[in-house]
Amino acid sequence: MNALSATVLPGVDLKSPGPGLITLDPVRTALLRGLDNLLTGLAARLSAPEVVGPPLLGVEGLARLDFFRNFPHLGVPAGRFGSDALGGLASGGSPGELPLRPTGHLLPSATCYGLLLSLEGQDVGEDGLRLSATGRCFRNETHYDGLRRLWGFHMREVLYLGTRDGAVEHQERGGEFVQEVAGSLGLVLTRAAADDPFYDNGGSRARLMALDPVKFEFSAPDGTAIASVNRHRNFFGERLGIRAGSHGPAHSSCVAFGVERWVHAMILAHGTAELALDRLRSVSR
Repeated sequence: MNALSATVLPGVDLKSPGPGLITLDPVRTALLRGLDNLLTGLAARLSAPEVVGPPLLGVEGLARLDFFRNFPHLGVPAGRFGSDALGGLASGGSPGELPLRPTGHLLPSATCYGLLLSLEGQDVGEDGLRLSATGRCFRNETHYDGLRRLWGFHMREVLYLGTRDGAVEHQERGGEFVQEVAGSLGLVLTRAAADDPFYDNGGSRARLMALDPVKFEFSAPDGTAIASVNRHRNFFGERLGIRAGSHGPAHSSCVAFGVERWVHAMILAHGTAELALDRLRSVSR
């Protein structure tokens, strides 16, 4: 079946199972898959091969990347029922009242973390390395709002590791691609510099960021950020011992797309999911 085909569900209304949880109907599913296919155009343009990242991330690796310092509120731990809880479960006890044991892992909050951790201690060479992946990401938010803010969502990323100049070029070409694709889909996006969580909010590093912004977000008219281009300087290269040949610790940058948010932006721009899918079909021919 074509990724952009959609079957109507007669007499069925797919309800939300809870806050931040949405089952996409066939039209929105076709939108999500078609948009992700379209967004892979950046990976093709930059010759970034497709990979699949890990479904869980170790807390020790994330701690080395200052994840808990920068995002203490976002982490969604993966727990399991201990042997002492199995009897209660088997006898019909409420799972919500039984203790969970930590596994030492978190669900990913961004696709790039698993890719970066998998490259620890490696040398990506003078020419650098690009990878592309779509991951299911999870975030513990203060509130949830339709497709704009979800417990779990799909994030497409195109990641670069290599030289400083290569990271800057990757960021620039990614930003150009975002605007190009948005224009073809009839989306009007605003581009604005955003805070980079990998740097302190005060002191010399904050002043450096003001002179050399490292993150830009692209937002729909209602303020929903649907894509970002991020440059991390050599933060990950230093923390994970990733080198770029004679250039030393690798610089990195990534282009990230929140795919459900692109679905939201398309519906916002075109009025209905059906009209949004028609526009996507016209672009994808």
